[in-house]
Amino acid sequence: MQKDVDRPDTESRILQAAEKEFLTKGYAGARTTSIAEAAGVTHAMFHYYFRTNEKLFDRIMTEKIALLKDIMSKTVMEPGQSLEDKLRNVIGQHLDFLAANPDMPRFLVGEVFGSPERMGALLDKIKSYSPWVINQMQNLIDASAAEGLCRRVDAKMLILDIASLNIFSFMASPLVNVILGGCLDDMETFLEQRKKENFDTIMRKLAL
Repeated sequence: MQKDVDRPDTESRILQAAEKEFLTKGYAGARTTSIAEAAGVTHAMFHYYFRTNEKLFDRIMTEKIALLKDIMSKTVMEPGQSLEDKLRNVIGQHLDFLAANPDMPRFLVGEVFGSPERMGALLDKIKSYSPWVINQMQNLIDASAAEGLCRRVDAKMLILDIASLNIFSFMASPLVNVILGGCLDDMETFLEQRKKENFDTIMRKLAL
């Protein structure tokens, strides 16, 4: 056991296996034995690193939220960029995040409605950050509108528009792929098309 404990990648292998288990089966359906087997560790080794599924789940979700927060913060606060450039980058980087975590939207919706008590702490973390994002976006919109570069719109509605446009393709990916003739099979091409289409849609909303 000590040999495995000393391996620097043991914890990361458990986290990767657990993430896949949670996202595909949901929290209630995830099993520590399956996670341990996928990670190539014993059940005892799993518990050496993570005592409970709840602690493991919180670790994974906290890291995902922090990653998305970091991406959005850096993009919104990038100096010397216009509102147009920032929106293009926000839309693109959010889509890249979703492409790297394609099961996340369906998982989150299922957990929020199915287990609101367990998701409460994670939602509080998101809620503590969202006012800052909204305020920063509203300031950018107001400044551009004051210069006559765009219409003044409500930042909350704009953020909701961006999230809806970006998330739907992943939320309903099996249906989207069938209806649109396998467009998701070439994910790289699909992402580039969606980045452009979603950006153009948002810019039309802001056009004078």
